[in-house]
Amino acid sequence: MNRALRRLAIASLVMFVVLMLNIYYLQAFQADSLTGKPSNVRAFEQQFQQQRGEIVAADGTVLARSVATKNAIYKFQRQYPNGSLYAPVTGYDSIFGSTGLEFTENKLLSGSDPRLLVRNFVNMVTGKKPQGAQVVTTIDPQAQTAAYNALLATGRSGGVVALDPKTGQILALASVPTFDPNRYATFDGAKLDKIDKAYRADPAQPLLNRAINETYPPGSTFKVVTSSALFSSGRYNPNTVVDAPTQLMLPNSSTTLINFDGLPCGSGRVPIIYAFTVSCNTVFGRLGMKAGGAALRDQATRFGMNIPNLTIPLPVSQSNGPLITDPAQTAMTAIGQFDDTVTPLQEAMFSAAIANGGALMKPNLVGKVEAQDLSSVESTTPQVLSQALSPGVADQVKSMMQQVVQSPSGTAHAATASLQAQGIQVWAKTGTAQNGVNNTGLDDAVFTCFAQSGNQQIAVGVVVEGGGEGADAAAPVAVAVIKAYLGQQ
Repeated sequence: MNRALRRLAIASLVMFVVLMLNIYYLQAFQADSLTGKPSNVRAFEQQFQQQRGEIVAADGTVLARSVATKNAIYKFQRQYPNGSLYAPVTGYDSIFGSTGLEFTENKLLSGSDPRLLVRNFVNMVTGKKPQGAQVVTTIDPQAQTAAYNALLATGRSGGVVALDPKTGQILALASVPTFDPNRYATFDGAKLDKIDKAYRADPAQPLLNRAINETYPPGSTFKVVTSSALFSSGRYNPNTVVDAPTQLMLPNSSTTLINFDGLPCGSGRVPIIYAFTVSCNTVFGRLGMKAGGAALRDQATRFGMNIPNLTIPLPVSQSNGPLITDPAQTAMTAIGQFDDTVTPLQEAMFSAAIANGGALMKPNLVGKVEAQDLSSVESTTPQVLSQALSPGVADQVKSMMQQVVQSPSGTAHAATASLQAQGIQVWAKTGTAQNGVNNTGLDDAVFTCFAQSGNQQIAVGVVVEGGGEGADAAAPVAVAVIKAYLGQQ
């Protein structure tokens, strides 16, 4: 072989090797990004050629499904029975993109997950049409319906989350106002663009999932966190008698902390359990300064706050319990104001940890995933997110939450009376939070609680924007959810 031919052969070999390496790189490392490119017409059309898997509730109630069409390109179209009710859970799937579980579980629902490839190949060989997997959520339809309807009845925006304290399973996840995901299922691009722009321009923000993606000041519900930090130090217990001034001048500040409506807190010297029952700000502001900002932040983190990447698998906005060193700001933090912010999910997590003996389970919205033949693709196992507090401290906080509902002077006594009359045990903490961003001129109503009937438990977190007192606006929403869920048992 002469020199020229040898060079040509080597160059051809090098180009062949480069071509093979590029193909391998594209298939191994770029497949997902190339599939998701809007310009990839083949991949775009393919997603509507195969039947997408269903999203169902824990009892099998269908939340999202695909039905056959007569369209040559779009052979299947998404449908959402009771779309507005379950929109915060399912999100939507459209020709422009997806949200909610439709997005986070897309590979499973579409059938492109590697775990489904063999099953779908077998289906094709046997003459069955391949389709995506079924995603079984942990949602309880009765609890979800009660949460949505009760929140809607307030006439205000807000969010509700209910959890099983023992497993972390999310039983209800509601947000108001909401949207109809069926409107996103159209194949008319111009129409879809108009619908989407209208939703996004709506000042009520119906696309915002307030249950997990909006944060609010927790108000006095944060006293659950402050009490946990105090008792975990070993220097306090519910019966420790402390100073309870009617007003508390904050150090190095012109701010004077007062109780609700400027009322006194007992005789001026009260047990912590009494201050918690009637929700005295001056007591907890003073005790918060003694505990210190570092202890409050550490305890908040143990309850699930300050986690930037929590998923359920939907992404959850971070609840914040910042590190505060200024004494006056620490006092405000201790009563759930200043820079404290929580989602309704976080409110439910407060009570869930107390109910579960201090162990906070990781919240989860998906129970299992099943292939077309109902074989298991994956199953979720309950997982401890953190040990929020010791069992002993959890019992101490629990005893105080019990007095909030059982004592005639408790802030949630009247609001939960109907539950107690039915023999349902309940533990709670109310919150009335100043929030300068809700544009209502009224405080946000906040409520965290857990309830038990027999062996069944449920923890609920509620925020009603501009609802006023937690006992008046938020507590009735939680009561409705508890009745719907425990009433089934």
